[in-house]
Amino acid sequence: MGVLLISIFTSSFLSTAPAQAQIIHAGQACVVKEDNISERVYTIREGDTLVLQCLVTGHPRPQVRWTKTAGSASDKFQETSVLNETLRIEKIQRLQGGRYYCKAENGVGVPAIKSIRVDVQYLDEPVLTVHQTISDVRGSFYQEKTVFLRCTVNSNPPARFIWKREAEILSHSQDNGVDIYEPLYTQGETKVLKLKNLRPQDYASYTCQVSVRNVCSIPDKSITFQLTNTTAPPALKLSVNETLVVNPGDNITMQCSVTGGDPQPEVVWSHSPGPMPPNSLVQGGNLTIWRIRVEDSGYYNCTAINNVGNPAKKIVNLLVRSMKNATFQITPDVIKESETIQLGQDLKLSCHVDAVPQEKVVYSWYKNGKPARFSDRLLITRNDPELPPVTCSMEIIDLRFSDYGTYLCVATFQGAPIPDLSVEVNISSETVPPTISVPKGQSTVTVREGSRAELQCEVRGKPKPPIIWSRVDKETPMPSGTMTMETYNGKLHLESVSREMSGTYKCQTARYNGFNIRPREALVQLNVQFPPVVEPAFQDIRQGMGHSVTLRCTMLKGSPMKVATSVWRFNGSLLAQPLAEQQDYSELKVDSVSWETSGSYECSISNDVGVSACLFQVSAKAYSPEFYYDTPNPTLSEKQSKNYSYVLQWTQKEPDAVDPILKYRLEVRQLSQRNTIQTFIPVKKIEKGLLLEHILPNLKVPQSYEVRLTPITSFGAGDMAARIIRYMEPEQPLPIPTDNTCRFEDEKICGFMQDKMDNFDWTRQNALTQNPKRTVNTGPPTDISGTPEGYYMFIEASRPRVTGDKARLISPLYNITAKYYCVSFYYHMYGKHIGSLNLLVRVRNKRAIDTQVWSLSGNRGNMWQQAHVPINPPGPFQIIFEGVRGTSYEGDIAIDDVTLKKGDCPRKPIGPNKGETVSASEANKLVGRWGKFTFFLMVS
Repeated sequence: MGVLLISIFTSSFLSTAPAQAQIIHAGQACVVKEDNISERVYTIREGDTLVLQCLVTGHPRPQVRWTKTAGSASDKFQETSVLNETLRIEKIQRLQGGRYYCKAENGVGVPAIKSIRVDVQYLDEPVLTVHQTISDVRGSFYQEKTVFLRCTVNSNPPARFIWKREAEILSHSQDNGVDIYEPLYTQGETKVLKLKNLRPQDYASYTCQVSVRNVCSIPDKSITFQLTNTTAPPALKLSVNETLVVNPGDNITMQCSVTGGDPQPEVVWSHSPGPMPPNSLVQGGNLTIWRIRVEDSGYYNCTAINNVGNPAKKIVNLLVRSMKNATFQITPDVIKESETIQLGQDLKLSCHVDAVPQEKVVYSWYKNGKPARFSDRLLITRNDPELPPVTCSMEIIDLRFSDYGTYLCVATFQGAPIPDLSVEVNISSETVPPTISVPKGQSTVTVREGSRAELQCEVRGKPKPPIIWSRVDKETPMPSGTMTMETYNGKLHLESVSREMSGTYKCQTARYNGFNIRPREALVQLNVQFPPVVEPAFQDIRQGMGHSVTLRCTMLKGSPMKVATSVWRFNGSLLAQPLAEQQDYSELKVDSVSWETSGSYECSISNDVGVSACLFQVSAKAYSPEFYYDTPNPTLSEKQSKNYSYVLQWTQKEPDAVDPILKYRLEVRQLSQRNTIQTFIPVKKIEKGLLLEHILPNLKVPQSYEVRLTPITSFGAGDMAARIIRYMEPEQPLPIPTDNTCRFEDEKICGFMQDKMDNFDWTRQNALTQNPKRTVNTGPPTDISGTPEGYYMFIEASRPRVTGDKARLISPLYNITAKYYCVSFYYHMYGKHIGSLNLLVRVRNKRAIDTQVWSLSGNRGNMWQQAHVPINPPGPFQIIFEGVRGTSYEGDIAIDDVTLKKGDCPRKPIGPNKGETVSASEANKLVGRWGKFTFFLMVS
């Protein structure tokens, strides 16, 4: 089957181009390298300044957004991002390492995304601890036979450890008494020095030195430990019990004494939960707390550390006596499932306080002011499993009329200066369970946002229990921050309500300070009215002179959701507008755009609660031009003087939106001066995307200039665009040498350059520099000469490359000295996952145009083959070799011996595929029909 591929050069074009991006560094990098899998890694020292710049091309000018993943294995962007071409992080920290992504997009094609891995280097101070083998530790610590000195450090990259005894460097198994090893699962962060069968000479000074080999100029660090025959782990003794109960207002001192340890242990006090109280003082091992408060309760930890053995710890549970929240419960006969008090049935009265310590509370019961007389019908119980812990209950068996009366429960801390708490409950024929309801007309409460709301539920019964409020339709907390709120009068007061507080609220009876029965419930609906939310908040409308425009202001949200009134104003003056009823929008038609009707239109929409406004800016002004930043070789030298010219290119944004552009006002100012030179550039009909050009002459080398460009229509001046132009040495096209075969033997690779806008790079290598672990069954064993010293260029398809990744190699810029040229080269495409090799020609004219002139895909065998491709570029040009990665890692592609010659290509087959090229003279016969083109015919 034959495949005919035709590429056409055209002299007119639209200048939109998708975004492309490349990351470069400009900060305090230690090194930016390509690792062994061709991944870009930026190494930087912790505390230095990270600067990454995203170089972009594309038209319109792409916007750049920086994002970061938590690590190289994560695919999710962080929510926060930086919208700028330069990312700068002062004093970078280790947690800020990871993969950084530059995303450039301009609405043309797919966004361009590039990434670089930032590796933050650091070396912390090492920590040295001493341990012994598991054995009897009742004796002196170092009467044991084996001692372990453990050195640990946090670092990146992993640290190198050096152990020294005095000044002598120790090595693994240098004698029978020394072992050095890395424990399992420590990931290079720990080295252990093991001293076996401890000898007298082992009592010495030991130093652990850690190093990251001066990477990023990080110096080595060390720590020293003196091992003696008295070295011992810490031991502690407390002056108080492990549980200490005190009264509020007392001054207390807890003494933590060191009873053992060499070197001398350091004693530290801490408190949980929370920090140490502000009214506390630590002196040595003594902790003193003055005028102790209830909130000072908690666990106080005394820890002694000397890095020998395990730290010694003592914990004191400090309890400050307190009592609060006395409550009662009336529980009718549970066995008979009764919810009312009835004579002849059992009744239980319960009393509870929240206390510290809870178990030390003593409850006393009184009836009608006298101590209750207990009998076989009047029983006292504690720790009822159906009630809160340490609750005291009085059970009345077979309730009689004589049992009616007022009962008082008193909670006491005996022998402590804590005031008693009491709660009273009356039992009579009038003691009835509660009912709850919403007052008439109060089931729906409507208020305005920001005002005060009152929700009410009425409770009847004796006694009246507290009311618990909660939200029904939303799993969100109440305004207090808790999921429920308690009220005693049935009224819930909400201050400064917001629209989010709208919804259904539930009121229900509590099961304490009343009957311990199923709660009674009722519902109240809260409607919060708020002003309308409208769109657009602002809209810039451009239209040609004499055309009509309809402005619409739409109500998106609001309560009530109805436009009550709408008012239109033009430049602040009121316009006559009929009232819009039963609608969620308001419209105004401007019959004809003109100088008189251009300006600011404001629509104010009200829903009787508030007002919101839409703002429209209507005019026939032209949009701003969009400068083209990718002009190839924009600087033109003027040999007769020290001046230069600059090729300024731009497109016009939405030229058809308004009247035709007649001319541009050009203002040029040298940055070091104030004077501005103004000229006008006349233009004819402008199409959207058409690239316009103007040459700025007589600019001073090497000065930079501010350029302002303003479109002019029959309406007047449009929006202005500004940019800075800077002098750059112009790139001069090279003549094509007579013998110009590039064999890539020199590191300069004949002036070829890696494209900064591709996914990865071509690699120069020979048989001697190949990676010994390279993928087999793909790639050439040598260059075309067959010698191990011969170099070639190739693309590596192994990870992290993915399907479709491209590597581009760009030739120098060549001048036109002939009509036809022939590009000849050898290619090697061997492997079951081979992608594509493309040859493109980039013509440098008003803009760079890349045209594909040759392409080959798939496995072509383990051999070098030659291709001849005719081209006829219309101006200075470059050739580009583009390697495209295939579906997997067995897809290495190589090229060698690239030749560019004037004239037709030779008429001969291309290797075993018997591909054939068409001569340039034959190709020229089709110019009249197709315009400038290049094509080849490949037969497979």
